[in-house]
Amino acid sequence: MQRTSFSQFKCPAARALDSVGDWWSILILRDAFQGLSRFDDFQKSLGVAPNILTRRLKHLTDQGLFERRLYHQRPARYEYVLTDKGRDFFPVLMTLFSWGSRHIPEEDLAFLLGDAAGKARETMLVDARTGEEVTPENTRLLAGPAADDEVHARIARMRAWYLGIDA
Repeated sequence: MQRTSFSQFKCPAARALDSVGDWWSILILRDAFQGLSRFDDFQKSLGVAPNILTRRLKHLTDQGLFERRLYHQRPARYEYVLTDKGRDFFPVLMTLFSWGSRHIPEEDLAFLLGDAAGKARETMLVDARTGEEVTPENTRLLAGPAADDEVHARIARMRAWYLGIDA
C-alpha cells in the first residue's frame, strides 16, 4: 500500500510526519539517540525485517535526518549518523516518550527517562522565549508566511468553534 505524501502540505506537522515516516522510523531514531548507528545494531534492537529497515533508513537518509557514512571498505559497510535535522527530532521523541510514560500502566514501563547522573527526568514543553509551559489552553495556530485565504478562513473557523461562536 502506497503511503500518502504530505511533502506539499504547508502545515509543519504534516511535513514533519512526511519527513519522519512511520513508527519504525521513530524507533530507529530513538535507538540512534542511544548511540546505535549500524544496520545490524538497529535490526537486533528492533527485531524489524531487513527489507523494512532498509527502506526506513533510506527514507530517513533521503529526508536528511541521517547521513550515510562508509565505515568499512570490503565489503562496503555503512553507518547512519544523525544530522542536525535528525538531532532536532530529539524533543519530539522525548515528548512522545513522556506522553507514553504517563499513559502506559507503570508495570509495563521498561524504560524511563533519566539525566546523566541517573535521576529520573520529567519533561514539559516550554516556550523558548518566555519559559512558559505550552498547553492547549495557551496555544493556538497562527497564519504563517505561506498562508493563503483558505488557511486564514480555516484558522478563523477553528478559533470560532473553540470560542463557541458560529462562523
